[in-house]
Amino acid sequence: MSKNYYDTLGVSKNATQDEIKKAFRKLAHEHHPDKKSGNEAKFKEINEAYQILGNEEKRKQYDQFGSTFNSATGGTGGFNNAQGFGGGGFNWQDFARQNSGGGGGFSFNGEEFDLGDIFGDVFGFGGGHSRSRTKSYVGEDIEIVLTIDFKEAIFGAEKIIYLEKYDTCENCQGSGAEVGSKISTCPECKGTGQIRQAQRTIFGTIATNMVCPTCNGAGEKPEKFCSKCHGSGRVKNKKEIKISIPTGIDENQQIKISGGGHTGEKKHRAGDLYVSFRINKDKKFVRQGQNILTKLNIDFVQATLGDKIEIETLDGAVNLKIPEATQTGKILVLKDQGVPELNRPNRRGDLLVEIFVKTPEKISRKAKKLLEELKNELA
Repeated sequence: MSKNYYDTLGVSKNATQDEIKKAFRKLAHEHHPDKKSGNEAKFKEINEAYQILGNEEKRKQYDQFGSTFNSATGGTGGFNNAQGFGGGGFNWQDFARQNSGGGGGFSFNGEEFDLGDIFGDVFGFGGGHSRSRTKSYVGEDIEIVLTIDFKEAIFGAEKIIYLEKYDTCENCQGSGAEVGSKISTCPECKGTGQIRQAQRTIFGTIATNMVCPTCNGAGEKPEKFCSKCHGSGRVKNKKEIKISIPTGIDENQQIKISGGGHTGEKKHRAGDLYVSFRINKDKKFVRQGQNILTKLNIDFVQATLGDKIEIETLDGAVNLKIPEATQTGKILVLKDQGVPELNRPNRRGDLLVEIFVKTPEKISRKAKKLLEELKNELA
């Protein structure tokens, strides 16, 4: 029965070569037999399908004759002639032998693939037959969340925080060696910090550079490790750090403090400190981007005749003019009384004052009589 290579790769008959290549790579990752979830039979089917569909000429023949086109064309250009495959099925040793050179790649239909693209997640290497696995001594980053008050976020502030973090060992000053101890080149790795190991795979022997277990990748070893940090050059301490909060910082925004993270081992540079912010709500003000919203209750007379009222802003009390015939829901704008732009305090949003006209629950007889007269006048 004719095989449907398009179904094997999960693409349509109108798929482009890029779509076919992408589908092949995805399925090759998923079904590679050296993965726990791999399936060798499925992997062979995927390769067979890509051998045909990945080649424009063979794809045309397949579209015309189906998977039996090899017989129809006298055995030229069919699957049996594909590189790395034979009439008896897929041969892993031949595949590895044919593709063991040239920097760790292999070819299907004349197209070069990098082993790192297809098999990198299986063996942990890519782009060649060797990979250097070295230890990084750079300090780790730290991420924290800091809760601040509403006005601190608007105008900025300075905060003191306390972190438990790695800092340079005072006993050895970061060298990792006990005071007075001689430091010499590591005898096992000869100062490189790496040792070479070979791993046999279906693609041949893969040479890998591993971290030297004797010096832990440093390339040198003291006669005696520091008694306080045990050779790492750093110890964990409680540290006091001053943080400058920029003006206009918003909820969930983050600042970076270079070098504020953990100190690196062996005198290497420290990581960074990332601070995200949570902002306490304010009873009077609500932030809307660069603007601030507040509410103001006025009475019927003020709404009708207009007035001038003292209100609170972020910067203190100011007089707000209430126009005549102001309705509930009207927004009055006080320019440049809002949130400063981040790190640009001279550029600010506005204060938006939403008006609510409050109806009195009790009024005197005189007031009621006056309202009746006003009602008749307006009728």
